[in-house]
Amino acid sequence: MQNLAPIALFVYNRPQHTERTLQFLQQNELAGKSRLFIFSDGAKTKADEEKVAEVRAIINEVDGFKSVKVIARKENAGLANSVIAGVSELIAEYGQVIVFEDDLVSSPHTLTYFNDALNRYREEEKVMHIGAYMYPLKDVNLPQTFFYRAATSWGWATWDRAWKNFEPDIDILIKQFDKKKRAAFSIDHKMNFWKQMQEFKKGKNNSWAIRWYASIFLKGGLTLNPAQSLVNNIGHDGTGVHSGINDIYNVIINPKPVTEFPDSIEENKQAFKAIKSFLTHRKGNMMIRVKRFVREKLAQYFSK
Repeated sequence: MQNLAPIALFVYNRPQHTERTLQFLQQNELAGKSRLFIFSDGAKTKADEEKVAEVRAIINEVDGFKSVKVIARKENAGLANSVIAGVSELIAEYGQVIVFEDDLVSSPHTLTYFNDALNRYREEEKVMHIGAYMYPLKDVNLPQTFFYRAATSWGWATWDRAWKNFEPDIDILIKQFDKKKRAAFSIDHKMNFWKQMQEFKKGKNNSWAIRWYASIFLKGGLTLNPAQSLVNNIGHDGTGVHSGINDIYNVIINPKPVTEFPDSIEENKQAFKAIKSFLTHRKGNMMIRVKRFVREKLAQYFSK
């Protein structure tokens, strides 16, 4: 396989998560042939300095890749600014990129999936994003991979031709949505994507991901996704910037390689239905919600 995409890994102040993410990345079949770029954000507060230093001690000893380059910031840029700048930098040089954050464990076949998909859909303008994560769907009859409208941010890849459409200005994005688009964007109001847009405008979140999805959606783009997830997020323990403490999105990683990709460049209706069903019922009945709430509050209390 030629033309392997560089890997961008964004880390901050979670040494244990970073170490696990790297261990699983190193076990990928294409790790030894891939360039790894690790973007380490500077400490936001004095309290973060020790953990940032621990993370940097880990990333400065990484091997197992074709090359490893650490980009260590002195100042704190924040996750959104770090991702946007890092992705833009690698896209400009290599024309494509694979993106990981510091809380993702991956399959040994994840890098292969990304590179196969990047090569296969390189000239397909409508395909703008390749995701590695998928919700724990109950529909076992889905194809190995499918196209869908929304972009997942837990392990993803894209090309320069798609990334040039990224619009960071929330006002420019919001004014392009009418009532019909808002419904379609939020999976028929089953996911809080529109709420995330409004909260960004109000300064309540600083998500690059919701702006990237909105940019894709407004261009009529599609995202490629696996039916069974190739990554699992280990950051739902209260340590993440945008992640709480829960197990709703926990998945079993597909241990097998992905060998089938769709020929038809259109959203898979069966997959959309399965995802919509998951989103509708993901929080469970009232008893399950109460138990989860209590468990999360206890976990937060004992983690202090």
